[in-house]
Amino acid sequence: MSDANISYGAAWLAALTDHAEPLADYPASVRVVDAALAGRAARYIAVVPDAHARFPRARAGEVGLAEGWALARALHDAVAADEDAADKRVIVAVVDVPSQAYGRTEEAYGIHQALAAAAEGAIRARRAGHPVVTLIAGKAMSGGFLAHGYQANRLVALSGEGVQVHAMGKQAAARITQRSVEGVEQLAREITPMAYDIDSYERLGLLHARLDIAPTAADDAEAVERVHQALADAVADIGDTRGLDARIGQGERTATAAVRQRLAEAWAG
Repeated sequence: MSDANISYGAAWLAALTDHAEPLADYPASVRVVDAALAGRAARYIAVVPDAHARFPRARAGEVGLAEGWALARALHDAVAADEDAADKRVIVAVVDVPSQAYGRTEEAYGIHQALAAAAEGAIRARRAGHPVVTLIAGKAMSGGFLAHGYQANRLVALSGEGVQVHAMGKQAAARITQRSVEGVEQLAREITPMAYDIDSYERLGLLHARLDIAPTAADDAEAVERVHQALADAVADIGDTRGLDARIGQGERTATAAVRQRLAEAWAG
């Protein structure tokens, strides 16, 4: 994985789709592959590094302007193509994103709109009846994860140090909180929502499943089969539901469910 053009997301996308060719007319940083999942049509989508990307801030796998709009198109096209289909294709987001792209160009040209369009595409797919599942195969950071993967009905994660989930990178968190990186790491050990490791994220109750499989195992046929099965199980668990209610009140988030219930009662009253 030392090559800058290789990522966990790219490796797992290839493994899960039997190395099928990505669809044409997408930027090199967004790979869209139509393949099968447990005998059902599926669209696999990953954001990957592109050293020659037009925007320099989005060359290491970040979700930038081009990536946000491409993700939105991949999702909207799937919804439109299956509008009259009884069995909507599965959407599988394969996630290894270090962040959204940061830069003056991105801000000037509306990265907020591009990423919002990507997130809205996943929401539209869910509401149209497409089961949407995310495989966290590496980093799921910041606005990159919010745009690509977080809106799935179910989240499935691999394990190990290379798998991390957080609202911002450690350096950014250190600047915002006026701490050292070591101070941020100490805070993460004390407060679960501040942690980066996948074990802590699992305790929050947001994962449907966590597999004891390292992100480097994409070339292991047995590991790939286990991931396929976990994704298929997640789709079966989704059934006909279209929302994110399965994430509420799980793990250490039981208070969230209680607060939402009280708010709903107050609103209704």
